Amino acid sequence: MHLRFRDSHISLAHGNGGRLMRELIEELFAPALKNPHLDTRADAVALPIEANRELLVTTDGFTVQPLEFPGGNIGSLAVHGTVNDLAVSGAEPRFMTLSIFLEEGLEIVRLRRVIAALADAARDSGIAVVAGDTKVVGRGDCDGIYLAATGIGFRPRGVRLGLDHVRAGDRLLVSGPIGEHGAAVLLARQEFGLRGDLKSDAASVWPQARALMAVAGLRFMRDPTRGGLATVAHELARATQLSVHLSEQAIPISDPVLSVCELLGFDPLYLACEGRLVAVVAAEAAEGALGALREVAPEAMLIGEMRQAPPQVVLATAFGGLRALDELEDDPLPRIC
Repeated sequence: MHLRFRDSHISLAHGNGGRLMRELIEELFAPALKNPHLDTRADAVALPIEANRELLVTTDGFTVQPLEFPGGNIGSLAVHGTVNDLAVSGAEPRFMTLSIFLEEGLEIVRLRRVIAALADAARDSGIAVVAGDTKVVGRGDCDGIYLAATGIGFRPRGVRLGLDHVRAGDRLLVSGPIGEHGAAVLLARQEFGLRGDLKSDAASVWPQARALMAVAGLRFMRDPTRGGLATVAHELARATQLSVHLSEQAIPISDPVLSVCELLGFDPLYLACEGRLVAVVAAEAAEGALGALREVAPEAMLIGEMRQAPPQVVLATAFGGLRALDELEDDPLPRIC
């Protein structure tokens, strides 16, 4: 069915509400995103509310350059970003809405790849795109494609996660190697003359979150996107007025990410992840939580603890010293999510 749409580039007329816009939606978007809840003729959609579960809602915007990078593109990134915000809040992702902003002149072949990746990521993540909107802006008014998404999920009643539950002595876990999304986007830009086979870690973290939710003592979860692991640690310190102590030797970082960072002067602790979660668990639950997490994320590690000390983030280095991690000021890698 997708062969019916024959235009080669986006024009302003694709956003004017007329025939070209209808064809764009019905012949390109709808076949890729088709699910029982999607009706492109309706102004609103009715969704089932599940008994004994709370409804959670999240919203986010997505812009990345380049639009396509090893391991994904802006379409799959929008799904994973939406899904993960729900997952780390303890909610099973179920539905999402999507607003698409297209630049005049965008090649349809590229748009097809983005929508195909978005649709595949949604199906793999168990979330359905149920409503949306499309706008076209003039040439030069956006970087090809911007996406805005709202996600809806359901969380069992009684589940309480949050920064206010974190206590001194609690342990920190990360579900896998950090910084791979940020490093992959760096390589994809090729503005530094580097190439490699490093891929973004972009993926749903719902299986990881679900595994941890079965463990008593789970306090808090967050996906370390913009600003990376270090920024999540600073959020914890600031909100709890406790000190976050991290172990450099325990934090998983792949050799390709280390190489990119050493060459270009980046710190992997501040690079974005799009398929990892950071969790805080009670000390007595730490080993059980790590075991449960490794069932679905084999490279998960215990990486630190919360301490009763002035709020700061401290890294115990591999050489036996201590290093204070500053809070991120400038964005080292703009337009990554």
